[in-house]
Amino acid sequence: MTGAEAFAVLLLRLVIGATMVVHGLNHWRGGGRIAGTAGWFEGLGLRNGRLQAWMSVATEIGAGALLAAGLLTPLACAAVVSVMLVAGLLAHRGNGFFVFKDGYEYVLVLAVACLSLATLGPGPWSLDAALDVEVAGWTGGGVALGVGVVATTGLLATFWRPKKPERSGKA
Repeated sequence: MTGAEAFAVLLLRLVIGATMVVHGLNHWRGGGRIAGTAGWFEGLGLRNGRLQAWMSVATEIGAGALLAAGLLTPLACAAVVSVMLVAGLLAHRGNGFFVFKDGYEYVLVLAVACLSLATLGPGPWSLDAALDVEVAGWTGGGVALGVGVVATTGLLATFWRPKKPERSGKA
């Protein structure tokens, strides 16, 4: 990896990592705090909203910190992919593509950036490289995509129970 490529990967890790940490902190300490986040998740059809809120906070802060450090990079990327898949499917899909209409544009970009990052690897300026446990290429990308999809599927199968549309009394 050239110096420019190493810098580009570091920049991606730091920006996505910081974004995820701040997003998780906002779910925890911002606006409606955990209660508001829990209510929002329940409004999306997820059972146990408080548990979902705390799982989201832990996943976003944890994955963000791991990404920034370049530690367990494919798994950190998988966590972001999963969070973005859940958000895209439950909160944004029905709104179309554009983020200004609350569409899935933003979550798609973060998910694909993390998939690309897992494929490229964390770069030489990472804890993975320092510990000589770097997983990249098709394997890194496969881990990020596979674990992300399996985690999303497991979460939705376990907790997603959307409300059924109310039937009118008309014949």
